[in-house]
Amino acid sequence: MERREFLKKTGVAAVAAVAGTTIAAPAIWAQGKTYQWKMVTTWPPNMPVLQVGAERFAKRVEEATNGRIKIQVFAGGELVPPMGVFDAVSAGTVQVGSGASYYWAGKVPAAQWFSSVPFGLNPQGINTWFYSAGGLQLWEEVYAPFNVVPRPQGNTGVQMGGWFRKKMEKLEDFKGLKMRIPGLGGKVVSKAGGTVVLLPAGEIFTSLERGVIDATEWVGPLHDLRMGLYKAAQYYYYPGWHEPGTCLEVIFNKKEYDALPKELQTILDAVAMETNMWSLSEFEARNGEALQELITQHKVELVKFPDELLDGLRKLAKETLEEEAAKDAPSKKVHEAFKKFKEQIGVWGSISENAYYNVIADKYSLKG
Repeated sequence: MERREFLKKTGVAAVAAVAGTTIAAPAIWAQGKTYQWKMVTTWPPNMPVLQVGAERFAKRVEEATNGRIKIQVFAGGELVPPMGVFDAVSAGTVQVGSGASYYWAGKVPAAQWFSSVPFGLNPQGINTWFYSAGGLQLWEEVYAPFNVVPRPQGNTGVQMGGWFRKKMEKLEDFKGLKMRIPGLGGKVVSKAGGTVVLLPAGEIFTSLERGVIDATEWVGPLHDLRMGLYKAAQYYYYPGWHEPGTCLEVIFNKKEYDALPKELQTILDAVAMETNMWSLSEFEARNGEALQELITQHKVELVKFPDELLDGLRKLAKETLEEEAAKDAPSKKVHEAFKKFKEQIGVWGSISENAYYNVIADKYSLKG
């Protein structure tokens, strides 16, 4: 057997092994049927990690299946509008979508808990909930009536608090503030007296620069630097209380997914898991580099939200979550499961990660 062919087959076997299957590589190709799929995303073309991650997922699936599944990827707006991804996958117009579950809150309120919860779980926590504590099963249950199968496909890590055109010194400063912020975090800002404006990535800079909005959040330094947000707002706040570990998703049309041979379903799941880890690693590595550039080259003013303001937001977040959970049975079920797991893992985290970071905190400082 030639070396290249050997590597292809052993590579597929490795993916299968990661997902817990013992299927031998040659058996995977025995049926020989191929699938030509389309993926639509919420992300702009060439958006680092986000759109690039979706394209990487498609490429890895093709490699791992030896070409049996080929996925053509379309950025937001190229085939369907960015916010039309869920509907397109649900209806079977396309087989695959990529985005973040809180974008579908108007259609599936419980979906918000599967992206990010204000003052909620960090990336390690939410991945643990999904893979080892029943979170993914709940997610599947919530999406099932819409003919959609979800999988975690990435994580932004702890986000930044956002860009503001004015200083934020107390909770009352949110009153009248026009801010681009989605999901449950947006509902907290609204409860604080702010006006939430939902904008796709391509419209954020212009809206902030022209004063259509007073503040915005996106993800973190990597994208914020690329989007030039530092040119439109003076103050760069942290921490990202609203999105402490935002999960990104890949969604499959359930009919199409269920029709696949089991081994191909397993490969899709395994590649999604791999992409989940890859994207978090990319964000962590590149955000650190971009933050230093923002500080040293562009003289960005980095500001921590005052503790009193964060305490006020935390109180409003608790109220908001209870109110949102009370609106329908699926949201209530997911919220209670999330809350229980957060309390459980929080005890362990306080004597593991939190204790360790407190020990090493004074060893690092921002270079300005």
